[in-house]
Amino acid sequence: MVQKSASPQAKRRGRPRAYDPDAALAQAIEAFWKTGYSGTSLDDLSAATGMNRPSLYAAFGDKRELYLKALGHYWTLGGSMMTDALDNDLPLRDALMRFYQNALALYVPRTGRARGCFAISTATTEALEEPKIRALLARGLRGLDEGLARRIRAAREAGEIKADADPATLAAIASATLHTIAIRARAGTPRAELEALARSVVGLICA
Repeated sequence: MVQKSASPQAKRRGRPRAYDPDAALAQAIEAFWKTGYSGTSLDDLSAATGMNRPSLYAAFGDKRELYLKALGHYWTLGGSMMTDALDNDLPLRDALMRFYQNALALYVPRTGRARGCFAISTATTEALEEPKIRALLARGLRGLDEGLARRIRAAREAGEIKADADPATLAAIASATLHTIAIRARAGTPRAELEALARSVVGLICA
């Protein structure tokens, strides 16, 4: 007797994923952002993501691996935000201010308390003892510097800034200002003061 072939549905094994990986990572980011890597327990992460411990381990590995994935996801989102702000036809001054305004929307939400930058607030404290976190932090910061330098170089070629301006140096200033804003936001500096700081630095870069 010829056996009928199983249907595609019958061949499938196990249950489909009951979670959205990006949503779970976003929730994990919020948990780590609130209490830091060391201060966030697996129970905290389970509560934040709605996943029990076995599901967390199966999906992301241990706490460190989940944090690394969360940090990588944050850098990916940050890269998209930077591209949106800088890769356009706006004058450099406007593009840089849009870059800082996008960051401030994350660092100092209109509702809730100021929290600064996820990477600066959490990864820097762990980077000294955790090589993988240190490497991912360095890679993210390098990508930030390179993106800013690329946009400033394009502005120099378009004649928006002086021909002898050094894009790498100006990018380092822009990046350092972002980190300063992140730290000051977490320390409670009012958003208006942070915006004024950003405007001053943009004026310096575009002079």
